[in-house]
Amino acid sequence: MCRNAISLPERSHLMKLYDYAGSQNAWKIRQLCAHLGREYQTQWVSIFAGESHTDGFYKMNPAGAVPVLELDDGRFIAESNAILLYLADGTDYLPSDAFERAKVCQWLFFEADYVQATIASLRYWNLTGKNDANHAQLPNRRASAKNVLAMLDRHLSNQDFLANSRYSVADIAVYAYTHLAHEADLDIVPYDGLTAWIRRVGNIVGDAVPVRYYSEDPLSGQDLK
Repeated sequence: MCRNAISLPERSHLMKLYDYAGSQNAWKIRQLCAHLGREYQTQWVSIFAGESHTDGFYKMNPAGAVPVLELDDGRFIAESNAILLYLADGTDYLPSDAFERAKVCQWLFFEADYVQATIASLRYWNLTGKNDANHAQLPNRRASAKNVLAMLDRHLSNQDFLANSRYSVADIAVYAYTHLAHEADLDIVPYDGLTAWIRRVGNIVGDAVPVRYYSEDPLSGQDLK
């Protein structure tokens, strides 16, 4: 039965980001907003307490996941990479040329299909004490994650950035979890092209939007509702 801890909000003159501190998917949005100087309100969502699985939240995102961006007119956008595309439209972080925009989208889709299924999952299990519960899946998941790192390294061995030779939301999205691969017990040292890109993007990102951790949440050892 759905709980109702979060109900549909009243409209505000600012965008509102439904966020969870330890989510690197939400970090992507915080980072782009910092680049753009976009102001927004934050609504923290206790995902391990089930607050993203309420009747009200499902109306904003049927998948019951953060982040969700509420626009100032009351409409909602879910999925971190879709939010990036919306916010970056008309800026230097997303090309207007159709081919160049498609190349950015290529890497956003890559991130959703490959990085989140491997590196992000392994990091989540590792940081929240769930490795034992997922012990049977670890060998294959780690092998897949190493393959993802190799794919990125192959591309970045002769590219400064992922798409169109310039920094974009593609780099923000892939960097979010990939630069934390060590927290998934993955060694990125052998991947020269990838590690050079991580340093390059890290210098652009800086420390204005710090990474936050599941350890802030005393409920994070529980299974997601």
